[in-house]
Amino acid sequence: MKTLIIYATKHGCTEACARKLEETLTGDIELRNLKGAGEVQPGDYDTVLIGGSIHAGRIQKRVQNFCRNHKDTLRTKTVGLFLCCMEEGEKAQKQFDEAYPEELRAHAKAQGLFGGAFDFERMNFLERKIIKKISGIEASVSKISEDAIDRFVTELTA
Repeated sequence: MKTLIIYATKHGCTEACARKLEETLTGDIELRNLKGAGEVQPGDYDTVLIGGSIHAGRIQKRVQNFCRNHKDTLRTKTVGLFLCCMEEGEKAQKQFDEAYPEELRAHAKAQGLFGGAFDFERMNFLERKIIKKISGIEASVSKISEDAIDRFVTELTA
């Protein structure tokens, strides 16, 4: 089985989760960052996992474009969708629902909310200032959930 893990990341959180998926899954796995990935053809894979993160309330444009540009092909594949965000509960679910098209969410075999992280070392001055003001968080923090990643893998491989 050939699996593509395609993702977009701004400060590395989604990449860390994608790498954890790569380590956990078995088979022929290819990991691709949409930034600089060139043309990616999901038709070459049996399973396609798509991940992104929330910045300023939205998922990365590259993830949106990938889903839109390949929607017909993705409907013929086993699909998993994951999102990294700092919100929890209903707010996180709302961000997930707004991030991915309903048709793709309905088709996905696995869906995951993996938590998020603020990595102040990878943010510019303005980003740090905004995060501090909005969240009240003053230093780097990670809320990535290994349990959520494990549940996602279990759903995907069931």
